Amino acid sequence: MMRNKRSAMVLVAAVAAVNLLCVAQPTFADFIVGWGRNDFGQATPPAGSNYVAIAGGIYHSLALKSDGSLVGWGFNAYGQDTPPGGNDFAAIAAGGHHGLALKSDSTVVGWGLNNWGQSNVPVDLNNNFTAVAAGGYHSLGLKSDGSVVGWGRDDDGQATAPGSGYEAIAAGGYHSLGLKSDGSIDAWGNNDYDQISDVPSGYDFVAIAAGSYHSLALKSDGSLVGWGPDDYGKATPPGGYDFAAIAGGIDHSLGLKLDGSLFAWGGNINGQTDIPSGDNFVGIAAGGYHNLALVPAPGALLLGSIGLGLAGWLCSRRTP
Repeated sequence: MMRNKRSAMVLVAAVAAVNLLCVAQPTFADFIVGWGRNDFGQATPPAGSNYVAIAGGIYHSLALKSDGSLVGWGFNAYGQDTPPGGNDFAAIAAGGHHGLALKSDSTVVGWGLNNWGQSNVPVDLNNNFTAVAAGGYHSLGLKSDGSVVGWGRDDDGQATAPGSGYEAIAAGGYHSLGLKSDGSIDAWGNNDYDQISDVPSGYDFVAIAAGSYHSLALKSDGSLVGWGPDDYGKATPPGGYDFAAIAGGIDHSLGLKLDGSLFAWGGNINGQTDIPSGDNFVGIAAGGYHNLALVPAPGALLLGSIGLGLAGWLCSRRTP
């Protein structure tokens, strides 16, 4: 069993960092299901079964295909669901109204709303990225040396990481998280709801996720912790020790279990916690008030959440 073995759980949980899904190998042939708020079609994914990663913004959604291309759907007033063309993308992130994509050459591209410069990747620093995260109006990129580069809105310091040595990043509405190589968590940015001051201590964390104001973390024993504002119970995850992935929306949260089943908690005004039935899910993403999940297509090679986590972890650390 991999429980209590941090290095193994990192492989399982790499998929958990919302907006940090990496490409799995082309043997995956997953299709997407969506639920929750759908007034702009954000919970109605495109047809097909060749998707390997998903990301949700406030009212839009993004997906990465097995051929390295991107698709988007939902609200598009700022071009946020019209990603760039090409077949050389390796990871995606959806912010409030913008998107980010990591390319196979370790550079990052951005698109959509740019009122705070959140879609303008710093040209002089655009290299050696291994992961991306998109917040409300800011963006983050994780470098191969464990440092974090931020751009966009920074009035609360949400785009300025306090240290280095990170192995995963997550961006909320106005705050950010970094998982360090020693298993501890850093947080920076807005603290109106104690989302910074209440960061849990310890060195046994393996994945992080940020909602609009609340945050979630996955521990090495497969259990979950949450902090920040807890209206609707969004920061109070269910008990148990067999979670593999987490995601946070505006007023709700998601958890994927090792057996492929889903849990959701928090606000449900748009049906965002009314999860679809089944126990064969391999990836999750939370938008503002909607959710997305990956399900293996019939006949696809089913490695499950463990396999997806392994592929994501290896891909995030490869040298393109």
